Amino acid sequence: MTYDSQDVEQILQIALTHKQEGEFSREQLVEMASELGISSNILETTEQKWLAQQEEERSRRTFNTFRSRAFWAHFVSFLAVNLFLILLNLITSPSYFWAIFPVLGWGLGLFFHWWSVYQTKTEDYEIAFQKWRTQI
Repeated sequence: MTYDSQDVEQILQIALTHKQEGEFSREQLVEMASELGISSNILETTEQKWLAQQEEERSRRTFNTFRSRAFWAHFVSFLAVNLFLILLNLITSPSYFWAIFPVLGWGLGLFFHWWSVYQTKTEDYEIAFQKWRTQI
């Protein structure tokens, strides 16, 4: 029976998952790569790419958390101010519900804020992420 490289990778991944009780040292990683016939140059390059990917993912999680917190702060202020306006409206002029206008206007802005925060597959998201990344 023969295996292609994808089959070997999947089999080894499952075997490592079952075997792994703790963590592997760098020396063990180099030894495993050597036993698999992977040169130290390829391993080093691959490890650097993997580390860069991990850093990118960590940065994106941090960025998403930052944006999410900003949205929830916006949402809380929206609720507080508009509840106050609704109460003020009901106390001062209950026959005319003027508070609907700021609620709808700010609600539209809040919707677009939500949309920009939770739509992470857009070009605008990438632009915002790259801009944020250069500022940190």
